[in-house]
Amino acid sequence: MKQSGTTLLELMVVLAVSAILLTIGIPSFASFASNNRLAGATNALVSSLHLARSEAIKRNGRAVLCKSASGVACSASGDWQQGWIVFHDANNNAVLDAGEALILTHSALPSGLLVTATGSFSNYISYAPMGAARLISGTWQFGNLTLCQQSPDQGGARKIVISSTGRVRTVKLAACP
Repeated sequence: MKQSGTTLLELMVVLAVSAILLTIGIPSFASFASNNRLAGATNALVSSLHLARSEAIKRNGRAVLCKSASGVACSASGDWQQGWIVFHDANNNAVLDAGEALILTHSALPSGLLVTATGSFSNYISYAPMGAARLISGTWQFGNLTLCQQSPDQGGARKIVISSTGRVRTVKLAACP
């Protein structure tokens, strides 16, 4: 009677090939996961900007997106990765007051992601009833939000460019600025 099975040598070859494939695959999987995390955060922020703009047009009144750690009030300190809220700003002061509709609350981004603002976006982004980005003083508001991974070996960054007309577009960057 003949017995069949695998030999120790065959098993060692399979383990060696598996080890080589894992050594090649795991670093690229980590990069894939971090790029997906960055893309997801960028999409969430862009989606919130589109929502704020459409709500301003729909309600024929100012809508504001501001950074918020608590989810119920705008923050004057910290960066955008702490989270943000979108609300209808009936009295045009860029502060969520009693009686104003809170439209969206977004929690903090995953650790390791930084969001920095340029231009006049340090505290809030405000849309006028016609969909244009305007400060509460009425002047045009435009600039960038840059999403960057804290770990330099992760690579890649995204820039969200907001024009004074309120148009939002994203740009892929090879590295953090």
